[in-house]
Amino acid sequence: MKTAMFVAALMAAAPASAQDTAAPAPVPAAPAPAADAVPASDAKFNLDTPLQDIVADEKGKAVIEKHFPGMIALPEYEMFKAISLTQLQPYSNGKITDEMLAATAKDLAEIK
Repeated sequence: MKTAMFVAALMAAAPASAQDTAAPAPVPAAPAPAADAVPASDAKFNLDTPLQDIVADEKGKAVIEKHFPGMIALPEYEMFKAISLTQLQPYSNGKITDEMLAATAKDLAEIK
């Protein structure tokens, strides 16, 4: 349900932002991974990996489904699958929180 509301908000904001001529807002920095997380150099995926690349991997898809249930099943997924969670967050109207990203980053870091 949260994901559906997030995507609805994202999709409502997308046409308006496409018409703006101003430069897009800077993408906020990703939260630092937990101290016990696998170093980024050893991880296969991170928050800057395009969603479609993460979902193409069985373990990566499981992480996305765990933290964002139903997101990849939505028809709108085709519109944002080429961007990362870090890039998607500013368009989520607060639906993708820093805490959600930190938990996702931790799980993604465990995939080698």
